[in-house]
Amino acid sequence: MAVPFRKVSKTRKRMRRSHNAISANAMTKCPNCGEVIRPHRVCKNCGQYKGKEVIQKTEE
Repeated sequence: MAVPFRKVSKTRKRMRRSHNAISANAMTKCPNCGEVIRPHRVCKNCGQYKGKEVIQKTEE
């Protein structure tokens, strides 16, 4: 069974894990209604994507 010859130092271990950090989701505003949405997705408020109506929304 393979076993490491030397102990991995704290610095080397932390350098290896430096890329595992979680980043916040990117957010943008809908150009039609101004609702905050994630990029490249249909707006849930107005139903538009890239200036075109994708989902029919009924007025309440």
